[in-house]
This record gives sequence, C-alpha cells and structure tokens, in this order.
Amino acid sequence: MQIPLQITFRGIPHSEAVEARIREKVAKLDRFHSHIMSCRVAVESEHQHHHQGNQYHIRVDITTPRKELVISREHHDKQAHEDIYVAIRDAFRAAVRQLEDYARVQRGEVKTHDLQKTGTVARLLPEQDHGFIETVDGREIYFHRNSVVGEFDQLELGCPVRYVLEEDDIGPRASTVYP
Repeated sequence: MQIPLQITFRGIPHSEAVEARIREKVAKLDRFHSHIMSCRVAVESEHQHHHQGNQYHIRVDITTPRKELVISREHHDKQAHEDIYVAIRDAFRAAVRQLEDYARVQRGEVKTHDLQKTGTVARLLPEQDHGFIETVDGREIYFHRNSVVGEFDQLELGCPVRYVLEEDDIGPRASTVYP
C-alpha cells in the first residue's frame, strides 16, 4: 500500500490484539490485490444491551487507483457480532469478495452489454498504436491498440464497432473495442 493502514477505535479502548488481527487481515488483502493504495478500518462498539453484550461494527474503506470500496458489515445475526474477532473476520471476508468482484471487472470477465455503445472508426493512427471512434452524437473517443478485441490491424475507417466508455484523467476513452 502507498498510504499506511489507519485503524480507528470508536466507543472501545484501543487493543493491541485487535489491531494485530486487523493488520494480519489487511496484509492478506494487500497480497491478494496488489493495487490497493490505502486502507482505513474503523472498529466501533454499539451501546451495551441488557440481554446481550457489546455489539461490534467493522467498517473497511479500501482505495484502489480507479475505485473506492466500502465494506460496512451490518450484523444480521446479532449474537455473532458480540465477538469482535468474528465481526473482523466477517468484514474482511466481505472485503475479499468485493475485491474479487472488482478484479473480475478490471480483467473484463464481467459481461458489460448494457455499458456498450456503438460507433464507427473515424481515424486510425497505426504508427502511434491508437485511433478514434466517432459516436452517434458526433464526438470522437480515443482507443488504444490494446483495447481492441481481436486484431487492431484489421480495423478500417468507417468500420462499425461496439465499445465500453471509460472516463480517465485525460478524458473519455474506449477501454474495450469490439469490431
């Protein structure tokens, strides 16, 4: 991670053992997904109930280059979250699931038919490894050779394409282009 882990305790005193368990879980996340930039964990205790012990709530905020994931485990089974270690385990299991889903989207393994738009190849610059798609509303969208599913060299001017639009620091670009 680029930014050190931040752990906050709210409503309970700081615990070295709990902090160590959280650091262990975050280290596993960092090994699983190498692009985690930062992670913040909040450990909260709700008010003491007469019939039950303290209820623990764990919130994990993970920042990646393109998305921030927030895992906030609401306790459906109140008994399970009377144990702080069970609450931590459940929160980090949910974090792993969200990171797995995010990684599948990043790898293009998730169908994105509803996100696809159509256009035609307006300009090709093979010597610079990119081109531009003209959208139905007349805009030009940049795409790189590596974004093309299939062969970039097979594309021709006026060729109809489907593409997935993505906003980038520079502006809109086609992250995936289907001839």
